[in-house]
Amino acid sequence: MTIHPKFTPELLLSAPRRSAGIPNASGSLIAFTESTYSFESHSTAKELRVLDVETGKSVFITNAFQGVPQWLGDQDKLIWLKGAENGNTSFVTGDAYGKSRPYTAGTVPGPVSDLKLTKIASDKFGIVVSGKSNQDGSLHNPTEAKKPLSSGKLYTSLFVRHWDKYIQPQKNALWYGTLQLQPSIHGRSTDYYCLSELKNLFRLLDLKNVESPIPPFGGTDHFDICPRGIVFITKDPALNPALHTKCVLYYCALPSWTEAVPLELKTVKINELNGALASPVLSSVDNMLALLAMREDGYESDKNRLIIIPNLFDGGYEPVEVFATKDGIGAWRLSPGSLTWAPDDSSLFIQAEDVGQGSLFQLPITPAVGSSSVADLVKLAHRGSITSVVPVGNNLYLTSSNLVEPSYYTILELSPYRVLSEHYASSSSIGLSHRQIDEIWWRGAHDHPVHAWVVKPSHFNPNEKYPLCYLVHGGPQGAWNNQWSTRWNPAIFAEQGYVVIAPNPTGSTGYGQPFTDAIQNSWGGRPYEDLVRGFEYIERNLEYVDTTRAVALGASYGGYMMNWMQGHELGRKFKALVTHDGIFSTRFALATEELYFPIHDLGGVYWNVPQNWDRWDPSRFLDKWSTPQLIIHSALDYRLSIAEGLAAFNALQMRGVESAFLTFPDENHWVLKPENSLVWHRTVLNWVNKFVGLEPVWVDEEGGDEVRN
Repeated sequence: MTIHPKFTPELLLSAPRRSAGIPNASGSLIAFTESTYSFESHSTAKELRVLDVETGKSVFITNAFQGVPQWLGDQDKLIWLKGAENGNTSFVTGDAYGKSRPYTAGTVPGPVSDLKLTKIASDKFGIVVSGKSNQDGSLHNPTEAKKPLSSGKLYTSLFVRHWDKYIQPQKNALWYGTLQLQPSIHGRSTDYYCLSELKNLFRLLDLKNVESPIPPFGGTDHFDICPRGIVFITKDPALNPALHTKCVLYYCALPSWTEAVPLELKTVKINELNGALASPVLSSVDNMLALLAMREDGYESDKNRLIIIPNLFDGGYEPVEVFATKDGIGAWRLSPGSLTWAPDDSSLFIQAEDVGQGSLFQLPITPAVGSSSVADLVKLAHRGSITSVVPVGNNLYLTSSNLVEPSYYTILELSPYRVLSEHYASSSSIGLSHRQIDEIWWRGAHDHPVHAWVVKPSHFNPNEKYPLCYLVHGGPQGAWNNQWSTRWNPAIFAEQGYVVIAPNPTGSTGYGQPFTDAIQNSWGGRPYEDLVRGFEYIERNLEYVDTTRAVALGASYGGYMMNWMQGHELGRKFKALVTHDGIFSTRFALATEELYFPIHDLGGVYWNVPQNWDRWDPSRFLDKWSTPQLIIHSALDYRLSIAEGLAAFNALQMRGVESAFLTFPDENHWVLKPENSLVWHRTVLNWVNKFVGLEPVWVDEEGGDEVRN
């Protein structure tokens, strides 16, 4: 029998992390990147590798790369980006077998990313990347920027800062050019490509005050290209991005990817859909456009509507909303997350959250796309959560994960439908199994069914009792899905000896838009009642759970809920609480950067509806705070200011409640650096373990950086 090591924070954080798999044109090879952190050398090793689908073996290509590589058409050649001297970026090509030495096709004078390419001739590719643009239209290179004598910054409008950075004058822009096969030398053909000069598309179009990809998380999902041109989305330049989510979809034909011909920018009008846009994708054959659009401005978790535009580059287009209904709700209960065209334009593959899973659906596309109905959708069976879909011929190449498997590539044959093969990351043997995973349901607020994941220890014995670890997710419009995570991984807590319950209460995604929307102006209402009823259900029905030894933890909105519970009856049910980046007072939310979020969820601006903001303010109930609580808040968290965490800790200390405060000066709303993440895990686990009688995970005999007064 194989004995696996206990699944520890060190094992979680040092396990290899794989990118999405990218198959070549024939589907015989899959390119991917992998990074591994070593706590011995305190360094990260990165590799670009190519997997042979038939043998299951992979070969090393390079460790000098940035981002995700791309295949050069139907050749077994790759192109990738590489950081060069003085902040420049090189475009490097190499064969997929690691036999020949890679070479540089060209270098640009600054950092770029989000590489996409499209074949425009037998010997030429169109290429697009994103990069910061200076105000004069040149590519911004931080290493060459002149350092000002003063650090002062004057702002006269929002944003002042976003996510974890103060707003700078440089903006994201799209840069395009070509990759051309070199002509023969001395009568002998070559297989070397050369990169042309990259042009700032936004500068040529005289586009001002726009950014694409949209910060802070936009990437290749905010633009797409085909031989005929480019489409991209931006925030509406007429509106303040801190107060609005409304986006604009632009497209530009590129009759020549090389010559300096006048370019014409066009805007796509989508009536009655005035919210965020996402996932614009162009089909391979007819260059049809599909994208996702929200109806409501100022609501980032509104339902995504599927839009198809058949004749975008031919003029006279008419956007079609698939599954539209007269009442505007839409016939499909789910909200799509991303889109992928079939190679022959015959169907769309749609990813969507669905009852705790990241599922995949296929929608046949006919000339009368407006006649498509929900009945036409085919759900492709697959466990876990799919993060990437790449069609090759009749097969689908999927990248997925689940609660016990960090990464695996699946090849599906569509007709007949069957799984051809699965390739797991080397970190899959970490002592976890699907036997640890279960699901439960209970009746929550308004008698609505509430779903939760149950994660048990690998050494689980149904005749024993285990302390409860109650996890509340962030968002609040989010969900615990059957998906791997290196930040909040339920299995880490389960392996300590807890039964982990991860509920999806009111506001969660993947259970229909009305359930998501129902949290509006009810932050401490319906979700709290769902959690109370869930705790009662666990007490009555799960005999192997010891609810007298219970702890609760949450981040972001989950952190808000910890503070809310602390002032209410449910908070007395727990031996200890953990709040990571949570709201202490709803009035503090005025210090956030994306102000549209609290304005929407609390029903308006504070001075118009102060009763809404005050009603759900955790700080109103400080007189009841008495449960031991760990507060975590980092300095670069501009979504929720560190003052929120300090205020909560100060209140606990003043009340004489056992408490601790953990902060990282170099982290944002998340803790991402491996060494910091290890401290985070050790601190959190040691905190909750000591209140339920479990052993500490780590003892710092030297005292570490703990500050005692």
